[in-house]
Amino acid sequence: MNLPTKLTFLRILLIPVFVALFFVRFPFHCVAATGVFILASFTDFLDGYIARKHNLVTDLGKFLDPIADKMLVACALFAVTALLYDPANDVLFGLKIGGVVCAMIILCRELMISGFRIVASSKNTVLAADKLGKIKTVLQMCALILLLPVPDLYAQATQKAMVLWGDGFLYAGLILLSLSTIMAIASGINYLVKNRQVWKD
Repeated sequence: MNLPTKLTFLRILLIPVFVALFFVRFPFHCVAATGVFILASFTDFLDGYIARKHNLVTDLGKFLDPIADKMLVACALFAVTALLYDPANDVLFGLKIGGVVCAMIILCRELMISGFRIVASSKNTVLAADKLGKIKTVLQMCALILLLPVPDLYAQATQKAMVLWGDGFLYAGLILLSLSTIMAIASGINYLVKNRQVWKD
């Protein structure tokens, strides 16, 4: 097992650590979970960089890497939507429901593209990542990094500055999540159109 594959396994192992930190309550547990999420996300960049630079691309790596990415993002999206769910505030509740819908669309897009890749692979067609997909990923990661610590910021309700930070992170995160959802739809359509020979029959 080479270094990039080990980093991918590390990312998978960090997922339960991230989930535990996010839901087991202690001071600034969400901030700690965010740190683990950032570390896990960095391994995604690092393993790809090392694999390409040193020609260490393997079939196991190509199989595990996208699965690890989707596992991490799915867990983060579920975590965010679970703890931000608060019907007490009608305005924020509406925004948060919008965040839930964005999460649903993003996950459905990932499932669709994964299935499409399987069909393409059976026809010996490689689907290269496109710019829209990369932009979607960057926006998505930035949105999650902003949204994950929000519960901790609101927990410091006695400090007005922390509440303002919480509002800022929440609104900025939801805006970025909305933009990543738009890019997810656009990149999904682009995949299907650009590789339409895969499903022509």
